[in-house]
Amino acid sequence: MKKTLLVGFLLIAAFWAAAPASAHFGMIIPDKNLMERPGEITLEYRFWHPMENSGMSLVKPKAAGVALGEERADLLASLKEQKEGNATLWSGSYQVKKPGDYIFYMEPQPYWEPAEDCYIIHYTKTIVDALNAEEGWDQPLGLKMEIVPLTRPYGLWAGNSFTGKVLFKGAPLANADVEVEFYNNKGEMEIPAPVFVTQVVRTDANGVFTFTMPWGGWWGFAALTTDDQKMQKDGKPKNVELGGVLWIYLQPVK
Repeated sequence: MKKTLLVGFLLIAAFWAAAPASAHFGMIIPDKNLMERPGEITLEYRFWHPMENSGMSLVKPKAAGVALGEERADLLASLKEQKEGNATLWSGSYQVKKPGDYIFYMEPQPYWEPAEDCYIIHYTKTIVDALNAEEGWDQPLGLKMEIVPLTRPYGLWAGNSFTGKVLFKGAPLANADVEVEFYNNKGEMEIPAPVFVTQVVRTDANGVFTFTMPWGGWWGFAALTTDDQKMQKDGKPKNVELGGVLWIYLQPVK
């Protein structure tokens, strides 16, 4: 009996050791991604495992703002700390007054991940169209790592495809992994095996990728690379994983 229990324990341990690590995603989720008239939009900022709907505490970001064409507004001071279980997240709001595509963005503080022996920095964006402007959504913000949409990132139905271009320091990033996850915040999607949690595609020689989303809701894309600069941890240089993250919403089909 003891031998059987030991074998069972070793098999379970081997399964979890072989299972892929949960993907980290910076998140900015607005209460709406389309606005028909001026008004307030509220936003939630997380550092999360979206499909599993669990995550880490997000230290107050290094930067948070919104871009509208050449205009930028700093939203960092307006963020309010929130709790979900033991995790810290942040909430904010913004008053939309005129037509345009508003690009909300966040640069987090570096996050130390012991399991990967590296720091993680995810530059995160989401885009809200106001008053049917439908222009400006493909504007790069000049972040160190970002995804620039080639598909209009709103007005999408479940089942639509999305194409984006990954930029690292302003240049297209070839052969980069792009992790894709659904924000399973209501727990409606069952996960049949760990491999289904995170989908993965790669960019082509021009930094371009395409992915088709099977159902409606919020979907996150995290393009990843290792920075060409290291950070110190306990006096030792450590790699830095950079992520360019973009969140888009797909309208469910009834």
